[in-house]
Amino acid sequence: MSYSTIDLADVTRKLAAAAPAADASGAFPWLGIEAVHAAGLLESAVATRFGGKGAGIADVGRILAALGRGDPSVALISAMTIFTHLGQAAGSKWPEPLYRRLLDDARDRPILLNAARVEPDLGSPARGGLPDTLARRTADGWSISGRKRFVTGALGLTHFLVWARTDETPQRVGTFVVPSELPGITVIENWKSLGMRASGSHDVEFKDVEVPLEDVLDLVDVSVGTQDNRAHAAASVALTAIYLGAAEAAQEAFIRFGHERIPANLGVPIARTERFISAAGEIDLLVGGARQILFNALDHSLDEPAALIRARLLAARNIRDAVQLAVRTLGNPGLNGDLGIERHFRDIQSVLVHAPQEDTSVSILGRAACDRWSPKAEEPLHPFSGEKAHPAPPAPRQAGDTRELLNAISGRRA
Repeated sequence: MSYSTIDLADVTRKLAAAAPAADASGAFPWLGIEAVHAAGLLESAVATRFGGKGAGIADVGRILAALGRGDPSVALISAMTIFTHLGQAAGSKWPEPLYRRLLDDARDRPILLNAARVEPDLGSPARGGLPDTLARRTADGWSISGRKRFVTGALGLTHFLVWARTDETPQRVGTFVVPSELPGITVIENWKSLGMRASGSHDVEFKDVEVPLEDVLDLVDVSVGTQDNRAHAAASVALTAIYLGAAEAAQEAFIRFGHERIPANLGVPIARTERFISAAGEIDLLVGGARQILFNALDHSLDEPAALIRARLLAARNIRDAVQLAVRTLGNPGLNGDLGIERHFRDIQSVLVHAPQEDTSVSILGRAACDRWSPKAEEPLHPFSGEKAHPAPPAPRQAGDTRELLNAISGRRA
């Protein structure tokens, strides 16, 4: 499955044209979402068995990079729906009649889904813990009550996927599918972030919201209901592609300004000066490097959580540094909203706030490294693969073949 570069470029242009106004107002970015919907991108990851195109995670990453280049807020809202379809393609967790109804509705309007997991007291579930949000059994189904934070796209979602614990004994946790038009739902418009303003990641309060008994995903015992950050590593890499797109937009604006700006005392565009050329090279190294890191990981390392976590962190840091350098190099023009780099700079500050956050990710890698190089007598198991961290090299096929011996020791194929 693939979407042509021309198709994605057209959507990117539409998003970019609407992005400044959406950023300024903070209103839900309907123009951008309609463009994504019209291009069929919201359902890009729907499995072929459901009549979809079956985009994989690498395809999704490239789609999100293109959307992020136009408007990262629209890209983030879209990503939440796309990831939901990607999860269903992999695991069939949705009740099939409900899922097929959603797909039927998506032919006529944008069907927007997002998980509501973070809570005021709990914080991000990536750090462990159980939700305060309660699902009470009723005669006909479940009654959901609780408050969620940072629900991206809250004002435009058609369905909230609410993580809650039940009032049963023994208790269970699960994700309840809550249509947004039901009574008892209040969006508390308190999103006042530095960047990603049009993402509308407001709080949402649920008070005795009734949903059918079968409209729940992953209802499991509380002992196995915690978030597995390693399992989400690939999605985190694809999500980072949104900010790669924003960094590429900032890079383009930076270069364009360099060609257009001709100071009277210089008489030529500043793009011809060594200072600008050097900065442009550093920015290209960082942004181009981030693209290589992200898509190499998505194309080749999906079964290596540690590699995915490293790729996400390295690329995100590159992205953040690149746009900061562009702003610093241009001075006042870089900070002026007219050029657009200022907006990209603000948006990109969110690149590492998504779960698992930077410190959590670094800790995962640190624990793995400490276990891997532990001076225990018994060789430790690799924390991700479950295999020996340093497996013995295979014996060479011919003991007298020096090349075979070196290849065996180094782990290379002959």
